Amino acid sequence: MHAHGTSASIQPAALPGAPVPPRSDWGTLTRLFPYLWTYKWRVMAALAFMIGAKLANVGVPVLLKNLVDAMSFKPGDPNAIIVVPVALLVGYGALRLCTSLFAELRELVFAKATEGAARSISLEVFRHLHAMSLRFHLERQTGGMTRDIERGTRGVHSLISYSLYSIIPTIIEVALVLTLLAVKFDAWFAWITIAALVVYITFTITVTEWRTQFRKKMNEMDSTAHGRAIDSLLNYETVKYFNNEDFEAKRYDENLERYRRAAVKSQTTLSLLNTGQQLIIVICLVAMLWRATTGVAEGRMTLGDLVMVNAFMLQLYIPLNFLGVIYREIKQSLTDLEKMFTLMEREREISDEPGAQPLQLAANGADATLRFENVTFAYDPARVILHNISFEIPAGKTVAVVGPSGSGKSTLARLLYRFYDVQQGRITIAGQDIKQVTQASVRQAIGIVPQDTVLFNDTVEYNIAYGRPGAGREEVEAAASAAHIHGFIASAPKGYDTMVGERGLKLSGGEKQRVAIARTLLKNPPVLIFDEATSALDSANERAIQAELQGVSQNKTTLV
Repeated sequence: MHAHGTSASIQPAALPGAPVPPRSDWGTLTRLFPYLWTYKWRVMAALAFMIGAKLANVGVPVLLKNLVDAMSFKPGDPNAIIVVPVALLVGYGALRLCTSLFAELRELVFAKATEGAARSISLEVFRHLHAMSLRFHLERQTGGMTRDIERGTRGVHSLISYSLYSIIPTIIEVALVLTLLAVKFDAWFAWITIAALVVYITFTITVTEWRTQFRKKMNEMDSTAHGRAIDSLLNYETVKYFNNEDFEAKRYDENLERYRRAAVKSQTTLSLLNTGQQLIIVICLVAMLWRATTGVAEGRMTLGDLVMVNAFMLQLYIPLNFLGVIYREIKQSLTDLEKMFTLMEREREISDEPGAQPLQLAANGADATLRFENVTFAYDPARVILHNISFEIPAGKTVAVVGPSGSGKSTLARLLYRFYDVQQGRITIAGQDIKQVTQASVRQAIGIVPQDTVLFNDTVEYNIAYGRPGAGREEVEAAASAAHIHGFIASAPKGYDTMVGERGLKLSGGEKQRVAIARTLLKNPPVLIFDEATSALDSANERAIQAELQGVSQNKTTLV
């Protein structure tokens, strides 16, 4: 394609959309909090039920101690009468029931908040990805990115679940137990417990932090392997054309092997963590029971007190036994969430200007004159694609742009759609700079039949109706008839309900192109772009479609 004017230089500049610097774990938590606080009454109710469950749980060993003491008597005592303390038994059962009941009520109340937060975040990241520039989507790897989004959404559930159902309840229970031990017995019980907790938590966090590198490596290898698999399957025909099944399998297996090595290291270090935790727990339990049995022997404590101390320790260390797993999962959830939030906060390369208004066009598009004014553009500063281009397409007229491959013909369509912004010059529709009006209104005014048509994995009707969602079957059939594809669709066993397959691979190139033409005809915009729209058609259909396109482009501003 030939340019008017002189060549212009493009100065390198930092492109928007660069990765956001990683945030701290606390920063990730504060980023998540607003999504949860939308359901603040449910959050508060869940916390209330959680406290109730822990109070009931701590009360169980106390009642058990009283029950044992009430049943204690000296063997051989002729005056001993075994009396079953019915009230204590009923109370014991009631507390057990309350512990489970409050826990279930907490989960029931909080489920809507958890799912609501996950839904809001997923929708926000979905919208944000659609708002990112074409440059971003051409450079990213679909499989790896979708894996990051999946893990981030799952991380919302895991983080909330482990925090609300494990960490916070354990902290409350530890505080209650320490208070009871210090008040009812001597301070040594509390100090032994505190010392064990400090050593246990320090050991767990230290080892888990060390193990995190292996977990991160596992995730990286998982995303890479997943991306390789998706890329290979999407290019199924290319793999077959070049007989490269073994080559693809080898590449995939290499990633799986790296994942396996990282997973084995992760499991080995997990065994080390679990062994160390058990050693700390056993030492603490022995020390506590030694102190309690000494107290019983000296008459300072009852047998019920010994049972209560043992029950408290078991209640504390059962959840603490999973602290390593919980901490690891929380850290992993925070890492996954941080990745997703970072993706959500990547700056958009193309954004509407503040206060931008919709593009104003006459109802019949009679004023839709299209102008490129001294436009210079480069995907990469080192290689300028368009040099000071200027041309005009009067409203309702057709202009054809010709040139060799790579000369920038398709780039004109991308710039017109504002997939990219020009570095110099401007593009106007009806005298309005497209950078100063909303992107949605510009794209609503344009219809395109692209050179490479990609369809959704849905029905033929869905893909044609995508040009104007909500269109009726009669309108869809009329558009299909205009694109000379109605006969083919009607002859299929399922007609318009025929599935087109992944990216439309069940259809031939010509059939996909005619569906794309029908979709654009249904949209009926004032500006049309035909980017080599008949390139995939046979000669007979090409002539028919070209004649039809000439008809539908009457009174429309058309770029070919």
